[in-house]
Amino acid sequence: MHIVYILECADGTYYTGYTTDLERRVAEHNDGVGAKYTRGRTPVEVIHHERYPDRSTAMAREYEIKQLTRGEKERLVGAETA
Repeated sequence: MHIVYILECADGTYYTGYTTDLERRVAEHNDGVGAKYTRGRTPVEVIHHERYPDRSTAMAREYEIKQLTRGEKERLVGAETA
C-alpha cells in the first residue's frame, strides 16, 4: 500500500509526504532522521492520510496536495474530521 500523508509540525506548519509504512515514517520524522523540513519542527503528528494501490498514483496525489494553499489543506484535513 502506498500512502500520502500530511503532518502537523510542532510549530503549526504542515508537511506532506509519501511512504509505504506510515508508522515507521512518522517515527523517522520524530527521531530527526526524516525530511530536512521536519527536523527542527518535532514532534509531528499525522493529521491526514490517503492510501493508493500504486506508487505513481500516490506520487501524483502528493504533488497535488503540495500545490494546495494552506487554506485548501485545512479544508482537506477538516473534511476528514467533520
